[in-house]
Amino acid sequence: MSDLTLDQAIENIYTSINNDNEDLDSHIAALKAAMAREGVKQAVFEPSKLVQPNRQGRKIMQSYFRKKGVAVSFSA
Repeated sequence: MSDLTLDQAIENIYTSINNDNEDLDSHIAALKAAMAREGVKQAVFEPSKLVQPNRQGRKIMQSYFRKKGVAVSFSA
């Protein structure tokens, strides 16, 4: 796995989510590694870039990512 920046890892997750969650778990693992390298405790996503930007969609995303060991928040 190549060393992605945090921004690249987040962009890959947006792409994966828009492609029916294709390879999402591997992208989450890459995000987790990028967060560790950069010392970031929480990944911040823009709700407008999500397929399901409503509250329910955000909560499902947070729950799934939490199970994978990644804390997620959303920009305003």
